[in-house]
Amino acid sequence: MWNYTEAVHDHFLRPHNVGPLEGANAIGEVGSLACGDALKLYLKISEQGIIEDATFETFGCASAIASSSVLTDMIKGMHVEDALKISNKDIANSLGGLPKQKMHCSVMGQEALEAAIRQWKGEPPVPHAHEEGKLVCKCFGVTDAQIIRAIRENGLKTVEEVTNYTKAGGACGECLDEIGEILAAELKQTSFVELKPKQRLTNVQRMQLVLKTIEEEIRPLLAADGGDIELVDVDGLRVVVSLRGRCAQCRSSDVTIRDLVQRLLREHVEPDIVVEEA
Repeated sequence: MWNYTEAVHDHFLRPHNVGPLEGANAIGEVGSLACGDALKLYLKISEQGIIEDATFETFGCASAIASSSVLTDMIKGMHVEDALKISNKDIANSLGGLPKQKMHCSVMGQEALEAAIRQWKGEPPVPHAHEEGKLVCKCFGVTDAQIIRAIRENGLKTVEEVTNYTKAGGACGECLDEIGEILAAELKQTSFVELKPKQRLTNVQRMQLVLKTIEEEIRPLLAADGGDIELVDVDGLRVVVSLRGRCAQCRSSDVTIRDLVQRLLREHVEPDIVVEEA
């Protein structure tokens, strides 16, 4: 289990301000379902610039839901200029902290808030939006501009930290070298930033991580549609699972295995994992 605080558990199990907001005059959208996390933030802002109400819709893990929930509580009653000063650290701190691997969820909340306020002001999308930068991580749609911003605002020093805050490099790993080059340039280092290779897991370690990911990341998503999943076997990089509930009768179960189960296990456990259905 991830080491979640009581506040994260509370906001995940009983999220505040969920759903579309009637009368919203500002909407900020970040992420995508294809990349695993997506947030749509609705704001109702007065002519004086006061955020009168805020709601959200999130597709993602417990940290993503909790970050979105606490953010809507934080900004109600704020002037938009004060709300723009909220950082991803403020969001994480309001939850009593997030696991380092989940800091990207707080970044997503910050970006959605900025996008919504910029829309309300009639300004163009945030400068670090996808179309404004060079695509670095194809798996999660992360640009060099997003990586640079995360490095500068959070004082990131390693490639692993960049992945924790942006998800870049967390799947296939092909962009790790490029992330290292960006990091080196930002740190004004002429020497090569050493990429810390992931140590090969033992089968016991791999099984523990697979079980944790299924419990924390995959099962909640399947349960939302009346489905469930059972781990059958872990044999090296081969993971065998069995879909249950509605997922067992679904004609697109192969898509669920490939685009949800396998993708999340590759992200959180090892990039070479292959998932098969029993």
